[in-house]
Amino acid sequence: MKRQSVINRILLALAGIVLLTGGLLVLAGGLDLYRRRHLTPPDGWPLTNPHNVLLSAADRTRWTGQGWWWPVVIAALAVIVLLALWWLLEQLRRTRPGHMPIGTPPTEGVELHDHALSDAIAADARQLPGVQQARVQMTGRANHPEVRITVTLTPGSEPGSVLQALCHGPLERAHQSTGWTQLPTQARLQVTTHKPHRAE
Repeated sequence: MKRQSVINRILLALAGIVLLTGGLLVLAGGLDLYRRRHLTPPDGWPLTNPHNVLLSAADRTRWTGQGWWWPVVIAALAVIVLLALWWLLEQLRRTRPGHMPIGTPPTEGVELHDHALSDAIAADARQLPGVQQARVQMTGRANHPEVRITVTLTPGSEPGSVLQALCHGPLERAHQSTGWTQLPTQARLQVTTHKPHRAE
């Protein structure tokens, strides 16, 4: 699993947990479930019945008279907005190309889906000597696709030889079959780890 997918899932999971927990606590107070179901609210939680408020007027205006309050609030909100924009741009920048035109210049009415090309490159790469597994992902835009390939090497194989065979084999064939003038590629080579066997 790629690092971006892991980060996205972690952020979405944390946001979901926070929103779900907060929503359930507010809902329980608004429906008076603590009293009806004889439940114990969390320590310090102010919204325990429909007549309570989450923040009192005193709490909302406690720091507004301080000189540092509004600069801190504005700075915090600006950081949150910038982080949200950065995350959004990362998602847009790393989208899959989808249906890609074939040829240079592109042949009208002829397109290739990114899954088909990535599957073909991966299947071709798995046939190379020294390759145990290969995963391919297409990124970028439809008119400027990129290839990200992760190759798992067999024990004892030479990374340099495998990389050379990969460039002159599957990637070169993909380049020729699509008719593109360029096909930017990022290759990641990794070696399987084997646990030592215990002698019995």
